[in-house]
Amino acid sequence: MQQLSVPKGTRDFLPSEMAKRNYIFNTIRQVYELYGFVPIETPAMENLSTLLGKYGDEGDKLLFRILNSGNYLSDIRPEELNPHNAYGLSGRICEKGLRYDLTVPFARFVVMHKNDLSFPFRRYQIQPVWRADRPQKGRYREFYQCDADIIGSDSLLNEFELLQIIDEVFSRLNLRVIIKINHRKILTGMAEMAGCAAMINDLTTAIDKLDKTSLQQVKEELTTKGFSADAIATLESFLAIKGTPAEVLQSLTHLFSSSETGQQGIRELSTLFTYLNTMPLQSRAELDITLARGLHYYTGTILEVKSAEVQIGSIGGGGRYDNLTGIFGLPGVSGVGISFGADRIYDVLTQLGKFPAFVEEKIKVMFVNFGPAEEKAILPLAMGLRQRNIPCLIYPDQAKIKKQMAYASGLQIPYVAIIGEEELKNHLVTLKKMDTGEQTQMSQEQFLQMNF
Repeated sequence: MQQLSVPKGTRDFLPSEMAKRNYIFNTIRQVYELYGFVPIETPAMENLSTLLGKYGDEGDKLLFRILNSGNYLSDIRPEELNPHNAYGLSGRICEKGLRYDLTVPFARFVVMHKNDLSFPFRRYQIQPVWRADRPQKGRYREFYQCDADIIGSDSLLNEFELLQIIDEVFSRLNLRVIIKINHRKILTGMAEMAGCAAMINDLTTAIDKLDKTSLQQVKEELTTKGFSADAIATLESFLAIKGTPAEVLQSLTHLFSSSETGQQGIRELSTLFTYLNTMPLQSRAELDITLARGLHYYTGTILEVKSAEVQIGSIGGGGRYDNLTGIFGLPGVSGVGISFGADRIYDVLTQLGKFPAFVEEKIKVMFVNFGPAEEKAILPLAMGLRQRNIPCLIYPDQAKIKKQMAYASGLQIPYVAIIGEEELKNHLVTLKKMDTGEQTQMSQEQFLQMNF
């Protein structure tokens, strides 16, 4: 017999798990809407021409490609079918791919629907994405992103409001987090001062791994990418700067004396931290100039959220992108966005035992079923509860009372309503509280007024 399984890096979710996941999604959705964001959706798959070249070489390799339908090998010559040509061949036999994130499809969406949108446009999107990564703890091949973006505005007030959203969401989820902040122009300034401005993408890809590996390994990677010993020494001196945000920015001001790009990054971060000093967050926000965010479309402020309680990868992040829509033919439209990693947030809440008790308790009442006559009395009572938005169910079969009670217990239903021969005769309901076993008899009218 075939052994059933799901693809590596994907998961099934039981009802109890879905209740917890929806708690996370609903919390994020409520905060997004509180700040004036509106929902959109985009397809699970995009044309590869939309996705390729937006995430850097490493990102492109993690795209799940979809084979063309029909005889996709009809135009391929036999000599092209060899292992050394696999990457090039995929471009011939695959025209579509599963989306890698929600930001690039959003940029495509904005360009296609620009005449239907009011700018600045504030959107949120909660949908799955796919990456052909190596599955490991906290890293999946299929996972949900919960994005919010503001596009069509250069104001740094947008960055500040997104920081407030991050703070509010994790406050509601009762999780302590650290929000790391940096600026791509700071990184560009470092590259310019080290004499390797043309290698900025290699630089950010390497130092983005600093939280996962050692400085020595990052230096070795930079060496293999062609960075000189002097350039690496200069970069290392920048990465060693520590202190409060004000102290770090002051140190950078002196070091970026000949980098206008770096100076601009300092000015923008100074403005952002002025907002944060005026309206402090509950979460800890810190300036971390080693933060790189490997995605190459970022051009301004970059953010990353770490749990302060559990050792796990980032559970949120984002940043400013000035010309992502320009790739699709709409230049000069700046955007900034954030994304919550719902799957990792789920793992953190589970590990800490911080899901509220009410999350899984959805069905409030179950009606015991003794037969057709009792069903006739139960149906209007069930409808009455549902009209009051009280979730309930009727056990569908005439089974032994012990079996029906076990079913209610298995579903963690807090109340069981019993209408037997006596209750039917006197228009009564016996209500059993499952956690204590306490039973109360009342009229049907009183039952329909209960606050469950």
